[in-house]
Amino acid sequence: MKVADAMTPRSALVTVELPGSRDDALEYLQEREFSSVPVVKNENGTEEFRGLVSREGLIEQPDEDQLALLLEEVPTTTEETSIEELAGLMLREGARRVPVVDGQLEGIVTITDVIHAIANGDVEGDVEVGGLAARHVNCIHAETPLPVAERELYYADEPYAVVLDDEGEPCGILTEVDIIEVAEVVEGEERTGDSMAGDDDDWKWESIKAVGNRYLPTRNVEIPDAPVREFMTEDVVTVTKRRTAREAAQLMIRHDIEQIPMTSGNELIGILQDTHLLEALDERA
Repeated sequence: MKVADAMTPRSALVTVELPGSRDDALEYLQEREFSSVPVVKNENGTEEFRGLVSREGLIEQPDEDQLALLLEEVPTTTEETSIEELAGLMLREGARRVPVVDGQLEGIVTITDVIHAIANGDVEGDVEVGGLAARHVNCIHAETPLPVAERELYYADEPYAVVLDDEGEPCGILTEVDIIEVAEVVEGEERTGDSMAGDDDDWKWESIKAVGNRYLPTRNVEIPDAPVREFMTEDVVTVTKRRTAREAAQLMIRHDIEQIPMTSGNELIGILQDTHLLEALDERA
């Protein structure tokens, strides 16, 4: 399977054009809930790809207005690249989305596209996940105040925490998304700039978070001071080490999740993340 078979084509992409301002990108990041937008420049009638502008980039440079100074140079791929080669590129570069460029922007491909390919049987997915999952698991106690839990995820550089009860047994899972859903923007910091959303805007927390990145700042955000157990997901999807990468990918797509705790009987023995499924493909490249 090639990148061309999995990517979102140029005709379906929204782009912003140089020269431009942060508001040009913000319009799409806000209204269409994108996490990044490709930046192009038209030179003598020819479109050139210049990079991506992401939510994280807008957050980290709140006072910068020029689009040219906000864009990020990122790794690219081509339509003829195999999904296995793409998986290796994503792992090496830590990229969850990769523009497809061949002289000009042809499309964009994401880690979710790769997971779909595994789930659908378009690439090899028979390897057992027991050899892919991480044995170290980020955990937190069910009675931990949510603001403390947010800091724990941030410092651990993880998008999740398996929640443990008083007996040390898993009783749920908390993710960045769970925190995002209940966080509220607090007015008052000039540093966020005019382009950031206020309490009356629909975007709210979206204005200062970066989806798909490990960035959950506490500045300008109010998080409920209640225990994790009130916000966690109790009915946790799990996987055993004998399940295949394809079966795990199907679970991720079906439940819209990026990580699955691995269990043996009632014992927690690891965590399987979407990036681990990329490792299975990369080994076969």
